[in-house]
This record gives sequence, structure tokens and C-alpha cells, in this order.
Amino acid sequence: MKIDTIDLGKYPILLAPMEDVTDPAFRLMCKRFGADMVYTEFVSSDALIREVNKTKQKLTISDEERPVAIQIYGKETEAMVGAAKIVEEARPDILDINFGCPVKKVAGKGAGAGMLRNIPQMLEITKAVVDAVKIPVTVKTRLGWDVDSKIIVELAEQLQDCGIAALAIHGRTRAQMYTGEADWTLIGEVKNNPRMHIPIIGNGDVTTPQRAKECFDRYGVDAIMVGRGSIGRPWIFKEIKHYLETGEELPPLSFAWKMQVLREEVLSSVERLDERRGIIHIRRHLAATPLFKGIPNFRETRIAMLRTESVEELFEIFARIEDMVATTPLT
Repeated sequence: MKIDTIDLGKYPILLAPMEDVTDPAFRLMCKRFGADMVYTEFVSSDALIREVNKTKQKLTISDEERPVAIQIYGKETEAMVGAAKIVEEARPDILDINFGCPVKKVAGKGAGAGMLRNIPQMLEITKAVVDAVKIPVTVKTRLGWDVDSKIIVELAEQLQDCGIAALAIHGRTRAQMYTGEADWTLIGEVKNNPRMHIPIIGNGDVTTPQRAKECFDRYGVDAIMVGRGSIGRPWIFKEIKHYLETGEELPPLSFAWKMQVLREEVLSSVERLDERRGIIHIRRHLAATPLFKGIPNFRETRIAMLRTESVEELFEIFARIEDMVATTPLT
């Protein structure tokens, strides 16, 4: 599958853009485990053109993570064009436009998935950004605003007409947020629309290798994007790639090996920020990881793990967890 001239191979698996998750260290780790393309956290166009330092830092990418996409969001055409030109100077492989973020502070102000209520403006922004830069421009969006306005099949054609190089679709409406099951049937309709000729990327609830293969086989998408399923589990890319390539499950990765990966995540986060902020940042990964599921009487250990602000104390807790698992098999 190609996006413009970027060849992502057969059955590409992409790391979805996620705020406070897809920082440089996590992107590199997912890349190491097999992600074919990674995305930055989303970048506010308004903050970028105002040169807010924290926002500008999100443009930091490295050659080791290529191909990499930088994603921007906003609701004003002029600001989005200005931001796109700034992003282009950071030399990503792809510029992605976020028309899918459902959170209130974004969608409620008309940006992200809020654009699903203002399609003319969405299309104006898309066309203007495509015309403003020389790198490929892609879009990520949702099925529609709510159950009564699932407009993605028609919208996909309109976005394609604006000149985008690929379209990623999350199989939920904005009203659903992240609840319920992702509906891939409309993603399949977009892909199987004979008028569509750009790559279609499916997103939503891909949490197992088997589900990834089913989405490729049943809906015919060109690529699959993994989001929340990778938080605290970056090795999911290794598991999916092995299954897609061999048709067999990857031999189980040891608990100790996975714990070492989490230690690496902690140290990378601390190195990027500082000890306290780095550990606070990584708590989301520790809270979401399925690694601790089934450990008996884990509640107090979990609370302690998510409260500590010291690497030494956190790693002591990790060691106790490994001892617990060694003496008491997971249920």
C-alpha cells in the first residue's frame, strides 16, 4: 500500500495519533516492534502559529521513526494553512488533518470531530492545506456527528476531491466518543466504493492480531490503525505483524520481557521530561496495560504504582509484581 510515493508494504499497521501518548519515545518503541508508520500527538494550529513552545516541541521527529506523520487540528482556514507550512518545515513524511478528535475542548469548539457539523468549512480547510504544501496531506475523521448523520461514504468522496492522499476512518460517531463497538461496515463501504481510489485506513477496536486480520479480510481496507490497544502494550505490533505474516500466533512473550519493556518506557519518559513529570506521564500506560490483569489481590499494589513519583520506588514495585506473578500464576 502506498500513500503518495511512500510504500508501507502489504497489510500496514499504523500507530494512531493520541494526545499525551504518542510522544517520540513511544513512537520509536512502537516502530521497533513493527509499526509501519507512526503519528505524532495532534498539534493545535492556533498554538503553532502563535509559536507556543510546548506545541512547537511536538514537531520534533527523528529519522529513526520514519515514515512519520504530524497531525494538526483547528477550525480556521488561515490558521490551518499557516500551521501546515510550519509543519512542512519540520520535514515529516505526511501532514495529517485531525477531523476526528471527539473530546469537548476540541470538538466542542468546532475543531476535530466538531468539523463534522460544518462540512463546507472542513472541505475548505482540506483543499487549502493540500494546496499550501508539497508533502502528502491525509485526513483522519469519524463516521459522522451522531447516529442520524453517518455521512462518511459521501464525505470520503468530497475529501478525495480536495486532493488528499489517504483517509483514515474511526468507526464511531462523535456522539459515541469511545463507547460501544466500532462499526467497520461503513469503513468497508467507503473502501468498496468504486469512485474511491485513495488508500482507506480503518481504525477502532483493533486489540488482537485476529481482529486485525479480520478487518483486512472482511472490509478490504488498505491499512489498519491501532490506537488505545497499544497503550501499555507497544508489543501489540509485534504480535499483529507475526500473525499477518505467518497465520500463527506469536509464541507467548514472557511476563519478565514485557515488564522490561515497561521499564524502558518509564526511563524514556523520565529522560524526556524529568523524574516526577516523566512518571506522571507514563501512568496512563501503566493504568491501561493488560499485563497486570488477573493478578490476585492487586488493588493496593496498583494504587501504590500509580501514586509513586520516584523511579526507584516504582521499579521496587515492579520487582514485587514480578515476585507475585512468579509465586502465584495469573488467573
